Amino acid sequence: MTYTTRRALIAAAAPGLATQWNATPAAAQLGPVVEDTLRLLVPAAPGGGWDGTAQVIAQVLRETGTVQAVQFEYRPGAGGALALPRLVVGLRGERNVLMVGGLTQLSSAIVNQSALTLFDTTPIARLEGEPLVLAVRADSSIGTVTDFARLLRADPLGLRVAGGSEGGADNILLAMIGRTLGIDPFALSYIAFSGGGPAAAAVLASRAQAGISNWSEFAPHIEAGRMRALALSSEARDVGVDVPTLRERGIDAVIYNWNAVFAPPGLDEAQRARLEAMVDAMAHSRAWGREVARRHWRLLYLPRREFETFLRTELRSVESVLARLGFAQPRAVD
Repeated sequence: MTYTTRRALIAAAAPGLATQWNATPAAAQLGPVVEDTLRLLVPAAPGGGWDGTAQVIAQVLRETGTVQAVQFEYRPGAGGALALPRLVVGLRGERNVLMVGGLTQLSSAIVNQSALTLFDTTPIARLEGEPLVLAVRADSSIGTVTDFARLLRADPLGLRVAGGSEGGADNILLAMIGRTLGIDPFALSYIAFSGGGPAAAAVLASRAQAGISNWSEFAPHIEAGRMRALALSSEARDVGVDVPTLRERGIDAVIYNWNAVFAPPGLDEAQRARLEAMVDAMAHSRAWGREVARRHWRLLYLPRREFETFLRTELRSVESVLARLGFAQPRAVD
């Protein structure tokens, strides 16, 4: 399956630093100002992939003078599922709120049989995506993807692979690799962690022979020589990154861990359009393009209507993979 596209509530919000107003003529009219303060809800702990996207959103809006201040609220847990009650119920009708979310949040609602899903929010836009990387310890005897595939075929349960939330993008990629190699997904040994950091630690401590995560989360270890990248899950090689794709090595598995922004339900048409215009202008700005390139993300922008269509298609694809992994069947979406 190819995705042309991808992780207990906190009692109190974690406030972000107020941004400074930038009144330079070139930046002043990037997009409409959404109140004086924009609130960004992050469905994970600080430091992960969703927080990284949220920080770039805040940086670009700060740089271009689109909003005067940005506040962050973190609601980690269950692959993003625990943030949904906060957005859908607690922040319903709030006009100056955006939640960062993505592929893992879509799948986690299925895995956790959540009463709320991304379809209960107000989707605004898909922004960007990041390829996943399959990596091993630098001194591992697994030198190539071919080595990995041979060992996986020989002993699927014995080859432990670390990654993020169960049923998330990393887990899905391993299932895709297994299917391409003719391996029953139930025979795969996947060890789920809260994110790329703990997964990398498991690989470095030899608790897992390989790991899968966003490129950005494993990159510091790869660049420092502690881990070795075997392959990326992208359609083509990344500029400036000398790592082959899985497809190059005969494994037809392409997936991007995409990120998007969602507003609370209960907005009127004008409030929703105001947020859409702000995000659209941001996504087409030079500042956003610069940050995307610097982080080796992929520009996967989709405005609201196209994004809503994509979400339904993506849900069916994710359901198909998760069904083969033995997770509960999801509810139907209108």
